[in-house]
Amino acid sequence: MKKIPFILIFLSLIAGTSCRKSDDVKTVTFEGKSFEKKWAVKDLNPDLPADWSSFGFLTIDFRASSTQRFHVSLYDTGGVRRLRILPFQGAWVRASIPLANFQFRNVIGHDMAAIGQKGMPGYGLGFSGSVGTINQVDSIGFLMDQPIGSPVLEIRNLRLTMTPEDSVLSPVPLVDEFGQWIPAGWPGKAAAIEDLQAAWNEEDKALRTDRFNVSDYGGYLETRAAATGFFRVEKIDGIWWFIDPQGHYFISAGSTGISAGGSFARTEGREYIYKSFVPEELKTSDRRLGKASFFTWNLYRRFGPDYYQKWMEFTARRMDDWGLNTVANWSDPTLGRAVGMPYVATLSGWGFDAKTMGMPDVYSPDYEAMVDAAAARQCEPLRNDPFLLGYFVGNEPPWPGREMELVRVILEGDDTPMKKALQEFLKGGDTPERRKAFVYDTYTRFITLVNKSIRKHDPNHLNLGLRFGGDPPEDLVKSSASVGFDVFSLNIYSYFADHRRLDRIAEFTGLPIIIGEFHFGTTERGLSPGLRQTISQEERGAAYRYYVENAVAHPNLIGTHWFQWWDQPSTGRGDGENYNIGMVDVADRPYGELIDAARETNARLYEIHSGKIPPVDRVAKTQ
Repeated sequence: MKKIPFILIFLSLIAGTSCRKSDDVKTVTFEGKSFEKKWAVKDLNPDLPADWSSFGFLTIDFRASSTQRFHVSLYDTGGVRRLRILPFQGAWVRASIPLANFQFRNVIGHDMAAIGQKGMPGYGLGFSGSVGTINQVDSIGFLMDQPIGSPVLEIRNLRLTMTPEDSVLSPVPLVDEFGQWIPAGWPGKAAAIEDLQAAWNEEDKALRTDRFNVSDYGGYLETRAAATGFFRVEKIDGIWWFIDPQGHYFISAGSTGISAGGSFARTEGREYIYKSFVPEELKTSDRRLGKASFFTWNLYRRFGPDYYQKWMEFTARRMDDWGLNTVANWSDPTLGRAVGMPYVATLSGWGFDAKTMGMPDVYSPDYEAMVDAAAARQCEPLRNDPFLLGYFVGNEPPWPGREMELVRVILEGDDTPMKKALQEFLKGGDTPERRKAFVYDTYTRFITLVNKSIRKHDPNHLNLGLRFGGDPPEDLVKSSASVGFDVFSLNIYSYFADHRRLDRIAEFTGLPIIIGEFHFGTTERGLSPGLRQTISQEERGAAYRYYVENAVAHPNLIGTHWFQWWDQPSTGRGDGENYNIGMVDVADRPYGELIDAARETNARLYEIHSGKIPPVDRVAKTQ
């Protein structure tokens, strides 16, 4: 008989005790403004050690009554380590949470979404930044901010494992043939195709295209400025405006993600939770109809085999009726041109690298030629299109505010021209100040070159900026003042676009400002409320009105773009987001409360921005 080394026996005993399961269910009921339930490690699993650093995963079964995000907190003697969970609603799942994410901040990703979250088989995982050692863990907490309606979390079988055991444990389908979440109920939930057809017909009859007195490009007919045949910006009597090609003042009110594609649900390894998928014969005949593209499948049901062209025409009618005048970022690139609607173009090809937190290697000898070719390829075909509002050149770089991490990533990474340039720069002194200076020198070099190439290949259209995330650092704003932007863009996920932030940007750049993304959702339909929540669909509408009207009351703010046109899949897109943030749902039915509010606000934008009337002061209910 072969002898087994003592050390292997010892390690197997440790692994066996740490992986022991228990059917004892612990329950957390979240209440108040912020609620956390903590347990000592030994109360959840008496076999767990204090030192978790040699294990791979914290594995736990849980069931959440609500889609509201919650946090898992590890209380180590060195501090709190915390990760964010986007749960499914009403289904038991097994989650193996990588312990590495409690210890180290993620530095791989080309933008803030990619670097900040990850899709898992039964939930979404978000990285909060509260990281550190996990070698003296004494308790575990489950935290929720602003719980709506006392949601309940059940947990069981908490243990440490060396390998992931992720699984959706529900034995029945969770998503029906229309892409709706089966365990949840709500007014208007479709039980059959006839329900959808009735709703679609009712909407079709109600749409009007004469609600707004605007020009061919959406500008206000009662206004007049110099017409150039293209969109431009001008400051008039202390107030910035877009000026449309016919010379009329214009405020950009749009939505991102306007396309017939929707978000594809992730299916791999969990096909059994879906009642059905797009029929094979449809998938093979139409590239838009992926395995689980429920939104597109519903468009096919609504409009038939030629749904794409009919959808474009119908979308233009919708936008006219709702007072939306801009096809914003991440949308179908042909829609605006096809239906004669102002649109933005989203440019790419600048070498954004996930390994260097989105920073391109501008020191590469072929970088300038690559940028010039990308600008020529994308801009020259559009240079004479009057419906093009302008270009966005990038989205939410993740390194602002994390410059020291970026430098470390470059120095520890592959041998590249950027790494060599950084090493040479630091020979003149390796201090935090100089490290940060290198980052901003690199950024300035990158964005100046990109903007110069865009202008070279299209001198007619506006450069709408880089769509910074949130509250960009002061140094970044100042560095962006004279690099070729015509408009400063940023995405502000908040209940209010703080005028002090807008004042600071205006002071540092002298540019008009556009908000490229914002949204509000609620806990409904198996969907998460997104980055900013309200308590109901009605309050989503109230939140839209308060945000947009108070934003455009600022003299430099000339546009707001909602994120996004359709809801995300209830089982999550690629990075796990499953947000109730659509203007329409997965079955292509508009959220009436939101649309009514948007229509009313969009009719008031000119007078609000002119200072003739005040914005609304009703704040949405969020809890």
